[in-house]
Amino acid sequence: MGQSAEIAAAADRLAKAERVAVLTGAGISAESGVPTFRGPGGLWENHRPEELATPQAFAADPELIWRWYHWRRGLIADCRPGPAHLALARLEQRTADFTLITQNVDGLHAAAGSRRLLEIHGSIWQVRCQACGRQYRETSLELPTLPACRQCGGLLRPAVVWFGESLDPELLRRALAAARACQVMLVVGTSAVVQPAAGLAMVAKEAGAVVIEINLEPTPHSGQVDLSLRGRAGRLLPAVVDGP
Repeated sequence: MGQSAEIAAAADRLAKAERVAVLTGAGISAESGVPTFRGPGGLWENHRPEELATPQAFAADPELIWRWYHWRRGLIADCRPGPAHLALARLEQRTADFTLITQNVDGLHAAAGSRRLLEIHGSIWQVRCQACGRQYRETSLELPTLPACRQCGGLLRPAVVWFGESLDPELLRRALAAARACQVMLVVGTSAVVQPAAGLAMVAKEAGAVVIEINLEPTPHSGQVDLSLRGRAGRLLPAVVDGP
């Protein structure tokens, strides 16, 4: 089957579905200019992101970690939702039962208009107080190097899930429920290696859903899903959502 036929088949399956779940990863936002977490050149001031995104790194040097996040927030603030983000917002509007699960922390899905959204790794635009536990949205790019809580003055941290931390159990429960209940699951721009998000596609598959993957490169799931479309999400996803 050629790619045009695969796109048409994916669009047909999606058009008939009343219950849809979507999982997105870094690939969908890379097309909007958001730097990917992994890959060649993945260094910041000679540090690997994997060394910085841990609670231990924050405890040891919160100023270093906050400088990294101030830099990331500045980059992301200039990014806009791409055609793939907008296509998913349109899909939500026409689908009775829809859940968008994202591993991304950039906020671009919300900016595109998505509302039935589970940001399972948190958001770079949310902060949480280390002292009182309060969490709130903070979009200012003029924060102090070490931001303080508006309520108690305690040290804030980015409200994102770092390596070694668990996902919010309620968000994970809702993501698993959506995967088990959907008729079609779209898996877009994710490497399928970061757990537990990577397992959601197979949860959906085992529950009887049609799983459609859109990614630039093959993933560990490519041989197991129903349709694996290779290419840019910004080109393929609008064709799948709106029809080729």
